[in-house]
Amino acid sequence: MMFVRLAVDRQMCRRPSWLQLLCLSLLCAPVAYSQKPAGTARTQSGALTLETAEDTNDRIAQLAVAAEVKQGDYVIGSGDLLSVEVFDVPELSHDVRVNESGFVSIPLLPVRVQAAGLTTFQFQDKLVELLQANGLVSNPQVTVGVKEQHSEPITVIGAVKQPLVIQAVHQMTLLEVLSQAGGIAPDAGSQIIVSRTAPVTDLGQPSANDAQSQPTTFIIDLTDLLDSPDAKYNIPLIGGDVVRVPRAGVVYVVGAVRNPGGFVMQSDRQQMTVLQAVTLAGGLQPTAKTNEAFILRRDQASGDRRQVPVDVKKILTLKQEDVRMQQSDILYVPDSTGKRAWRRTGEIAISLATGVALFRATSGAF
Repeated sequence: MMFVRLAVDRQMCRRPSWLQLLCLSLLCAPVAYSQKPAGTARTQSGALTLETAEDTNDRIAQLAVAAEVKQGDYVIGSGDLLSVEVFDVPELSHDVRVNESGFVSIPLLPVRVQAAGLTTFQFQDKLVELLQANGLVSNPQVTVGVKEQHSEPITVIGAVKQPLVIQAVHQMTLLEVLSQAGGIAPDAGSQIIVSRTAPVTDLGQPSANDAQSQPTTFIIDLTDLLDSPDAKYNIPLIGGDVVRVPRAGVVYVVGAVRNPGGFVMQSDRQQMTVLQAVTLAGGLQPTAKTNEAFILRRDQASGDRRQVPVDVKKILTLKQEDVRMQQSDILYVPDSTGKRAWRRTGEIAISLATGVALFRATSGAF
């Protein structure tokens, strides 16, 4: 299978010592969060930008409208029924069906005419040239309409709001398809995978020669799709494409932190350290009991959660190695002003993590 790579994975590397020093300065200093107007949950801290899935979906919808392929750019496909009218020449005016190879037969023309892959306007111009070149009409006025569209499905699956099958009766872009699916789910990963089995030409249109076909996979980074001015990431889709948004892991940080919440990893295999998670949560509150923090981690076999003690204070002072978190982990930092019993802190952590907002890091902070 041929892979077309449009983005490079940002894989986490082994933590160097300078990262601890950076996190130490961020965690010990107040972190200023600026709220966007209109009640959005998007926040900023330096180069780091956090946003909810709703914020991301608003951007997807806006960009989809801006990049929408106009109906006049409908690309003819095999199986379509076309209405061809040549003004004042009834002998040449007929309804014609595009065959599986993408060609149509026009009365009086000695050759079949390729229609698939052309817009209706391009096909009109091609017929005008052929009628003149064959001496059939000196100044032809040709009108081509689509009476029946042979729609083909585009399938959208994975971490989207509404997985669905779209019957593509015209060329659609990746942003349009994501918008029709309601946008991404809160736990969506940072990549979008488009699988294409149909043969394509150099122009991205279906090829008439099946022998030239190769299954192709496009991997699109969500940040590139939404933030890059380069239109190459918003690829045109064709019938038969499958768009998949993989789910990613989520880690939760609750308790005595400035911005409690769930933070989406880039993929389901990515890990995040305690310092990175606390930094995403805006840093620690002054009343945080850093030496009594712990991670609630679900056991893969039993499904029960167990407590993993974490001494954030020692990690901050470089006396202990940073601890890696896994998806679904809940990091709980107790508050020194609270009077809750230690035996109930696990229940408290789960309660606090339930219903918190999920945030996505839209800038490469780590």
